[in-house]
Amino acid sequence: MPMTASSPFDLSGQTALITGGNGGIGFGMARALGAAGATLAILGRDPVKTRRAAEDLDGMEVAVSGHVFNLKTAQDCEAAVREVLERHGRLDVLVNNAGINIRKLPEQYSEAEVEAVLSVDLLVPFYLSVAAFRAWMRDNGGSIVNIGSLVSEFGGAQFAPYSMAKGGIVQMTRSLATAWAKHDVRVNAILPGWIDTNLTKSARREVEGLDDKVKRQTPAGRWGLAEEFGTATVMFASRASSFTTGTTIRIDGGYGAAI
Repeated sequence: MPMTASSPFDLSGQTALITGGNGGIGFGMARALGAAGATLAILGRDPVKTRRAAEDLDGMEVAVSGHVFNLKTAQDCEAAVREVLERHGRLDVLVNNAGINIRKLPEQYSEAEVEAVLSVDLLVPFYLSVAAFRAWMRDNGGSIVNIGSLVSEFGGAQFAPYSMAKGGIVQMTRSLATAWAKHDVRVNAILPGWIDTNLTKSARREVEGLDDKVKRQTPAGRWGLAEEFGTATVMFASRASSFTTGTTIRIDGGYGAAI
């Protein structure tokens, strides 16, 4: 059941757009936002996966819609925001979660691969944020939650473009927060550590010894779970963080504190 209206974490009457909300961390955050009362707009590239995710969330007593977009340009992002507004009549929360990673040594990337990672992981979140902001200029503000990564804080030999993009997400968060605070738009970021998702399952197959290394270096001694992002996401989305903007929070089992 949604939280009571007296709770600062209550999101009843609000609409949240979650990119990549059809799986992994995104699905866990969508479920948490729905539990707080938010109407959910799930955006993904795979129509079957997006439809199934929307169906799985449909039993939460909140409205849920699935939106299929392969976002590449500012125009694509404007169209996605417009579709959500037309469907639900409002947009209050944007979660920039969708991302890709290609693992190679820096000198092995093609130009197209570098551009693909930077586009999906950095440029599209920027364009979506601007599109949402333009809608909020006509209304009463909103909240953006960007999903970064611990690799914004340390290097990695086999994911330089991903590290570049996620470092950019942190700086984008600070810049947008500074620019838009006077419009009652808050922008914050969550930095996941090593989380058990399809993306990291492929990493474990491709990077020898990764599983043991992560467990050894994470004080909690395990990989994180997608649903463990819910509380921080709801906090940043709700009035519980009404005076918090331009900040980042790690959800990593202590990994970042230990390196």
